[in-house]
Amino acid sequence: MNFSFVGVILILVITIFSVVLHELSHGLVAYWLGDRTAKDMGCLSLNPIKHIDPFMSILVPVMLYIVGAPVFGGAKPVPINSYNLKWKEWGMALVAIAGPLTNFLIALIAFLIGHFTGFIYGSGGDTLEFIFSELVVVNIGFMIFNIIPIPPLDGSRVLYAIAPNNVRAVMASMEQYGILIIYILILFFGQAFSGLMANGINGILHLFFSMV
Repeated sequence: MNFSFVGVILILVITIFSVVLHELSHGLVAYWLGDRTAKDMGCLSLNPIKHIDPFMSILVPVMLYIVGAPVFGGAKPVPINSYNLKWKEWGMALVAIAGPLTNFLIALIAFLIGHFTGFIYGSGGDTLEFIFSELVVVNIGFMIFNIIPIPPLDGSRVLYAIAPNNVRAVMASMEQYGILIIYILILFFGQAFSGLMANGINGILHLFFSMV
């Protein structure tokens, strides 16, 4: 399917579906590890309004799709109080990795269904090919983007759990500026950033194809 208004709508639906499950998985794992914050604030919900960030969930994915770049994005972080979690830093690392892992599983399931039905090869028509292909690529993109170890992205939580104290101090000082750094990377280094994302996506796609 070439660029079209329908394509934009489908990308939005796929993006919202993907980021909602990503954030919900964070909240569920936090709840299982003893933190009720997300539940008490009504964020253990499939309601997109609870999770959508206008810039990262809508504008960035749509613009990337329009210019033909790899689609990635994010959502409003689910509220979590790490002091309530079992295993403290390691508990937070488990909460963090749940989001990218969810995107990886969505991509893998969509790939397997699309491969064995032939949908990703066009056997069901252009629309099904687009939906299954983008479910795979978008979720791989979300996974790769979120494991970047810049606070507050998920990769930083995993790095924090294994890092020495001096590195933790630097990461803590970056926390309030991390999202600004991410925006700068996207806005001013978008082409290079997209190139790195594309290489990562292609590597995981190669892994998927090697499995079947």
